[in-house]
Amino acid sequence: MPLSLMILVAAIQGLTEFLPVSSSGHLVLIPIVTDFAYQGRVIDVAAHVGTLVTVAFYLRAEIMAIALAMLRFGRNDPDHARLGIMLFLATIPVIIAGYIVNYANWHWLGMVYTIAIANLVFAVILWLADKVPAAQHDLGQISLQTALIIGIVQICALIPGASRSGVTMSAARFLGYDRVTAARFSLLLSLPTIAGAGLLKTLDLVKSGDATLSADAVIVAVSSAGLAWLAIRWMMRWFTTAGYSIFVYYRLALSGLLLLALAQGWVATSIS
Repeated sequence: MPLSLMILVAAIQGLTEFLPVSSSGHLVLIPIVTDFAYQGRVIDVAAHVGTLVTVAFYLRAEIMAIALAMLRFGRNDPDHARLGIMLFLATIPVIIAGYIVNYANWHWLGMVYTIAIANLVFAVILWLADKVPAAQHDLGQISLQTALIIGIVQICALIPGASRSGVTMSAARFLGYDRVTAARFSLLLSLPTIAGAGLLKTLDLVKSGDATLSADAVIVAVSSAGLAWLAIRWMMRWFTTAGYSIFVYYRLALSGLLLLALAQGWVATSIS
């Protein structure tokens, strides 16, 4: 695989996975807007593994606190035990939906038009969500209803261009959480979600006999991990003083550009 393609895949996955701009919506465009062929499922999995390792390291203290609290059945630390249970329950909807979508092979999910419209619609939702006054800051007191709402909304992220981070942050903001807390819950929720998606893709690779680890995969994984670290650190600092506007404007611009490209026949209408 060309080094330039490895860098491109790692950069897109690492920099966009946790920002509210849709990493999948960018990755699937690579064969459309460049001369590169699809990078392959092994590289996809490697890129996701890299970002998974990064977010786990970034949240290591909180993950350890949640794990210990749950092992002790909430004794001495009921808030972290509750948070762990809520994260588990919030992940169930997207696991079920993801399994169905993975084997459904719906044609409309592979259309550039879908990516363009999804960016447009969810950019507007992100903008509206950011206007809601923040009233809650403590994830340790998150309710079952709130966790399930965010978990169900996360299903929308299966649409290329919707953005898992974007929809979960938007849902949390609509429910009254501040930007930093919404982003933190989105990061925590990404752990089981990315792990589940990665496991599903890995099982498919094993069944097809195409799960050989290569040097290219290692390079992509390490590179995406490093770039994801920079993106997360920047995002969490950004949300302490600024809102979602920069991401809204970017997504609106991307949507407009894709719609123009489709209208002018500059790109193919289908990803595959």
